[in-house]
Amino acid sequence: MDKGTTLEANFLKADELIRENKISEAIEVLESIIFEEPNFGKAHNHLGWIYETKIQDTRKAELHYKQAIKSDPLYTASYINYSYLLSNQNRFEELKNHLDKAILVPGINKATVYNEFGIMYELQGNYKEAVANFKKAIQHCLDTKIIENFVSNINRCKQKAGKLKSLFW
Repeated sequence: MDKGTTLEANFLKADELIRENKISEAIEVLESIIFEEPNFGKAHNHLGWIYETKIQDTRKAELHYKQAIKSDPLYTASYINYSYLLSNQNRFEELKNHLDKAILVPGINKATVYNEFGIMYELQGNYKEAVANFKKAIQHCLDTKIIENFVSNINRCKQKAGKLKSLFW
């Protein structure tokens, strides 16, 4: 078994450990992968996700997401996960720049990226842009349940815009 195959097998093992909520063991496996191959982007992405969602260390999470994107620019999960981190921190200028790059990555789920644009604009109170991006998300989606979610996002924005308008006029 060559080094690449071994690293990939260990990555799959770490992925399974995460699903089983064996976070400490998953970290050990992912760190051993990175020790062997510092530019194994998928391992960095998974560590970023763990640090963000399980350990709440967003500084380390961001470092790993950035390294994941640098190491494996075609691994689309890293772009999506990093966008969640930026959105959760209300770092909208950075998020917009990041999403502008992410939408160009071959194979990325455009519906997800446009949804993130929509959420970003909604959180900033720009409901017109939010709705426009949720509509783009619908155009790029083939899953009816997810489309229903995007429609719900549009309705929520319209409701917010109406409520805010009625409060001031």
